[in-house]
Amino acid sequence: MAGSSEAPYVRSDSDERIVNNDVRHQYRVLSSIEKEVMVKIKDDALALIELIETMTPKGREASLAKTKVEEAVMWAVKGLTG
Repeated sequence: MAGSSEAPYVRSDSDERIVNNDVRHQYRVLSSIEKEVMVKIKDDALALIELIETMTPKGREASLAKTKVEEAVMWAVKGLTG
């Protein structure tokens, strides 16, 4: 956030998640089910990233795989919250 040395942390399933977002300034309020889906998407992606980190050799391919998982989460959450 501009002007502050450290942005506050807000859970991604919180209705206060606009606090640490410099780009999107409005969100629609998510239902409880949509919040659960968002958390599941992120948890499953984290599990996949951890699997990639532990089961594949370090290198460009592993880095790209993790980046693509992060990108997929970004788009899925954007689609869910848009």
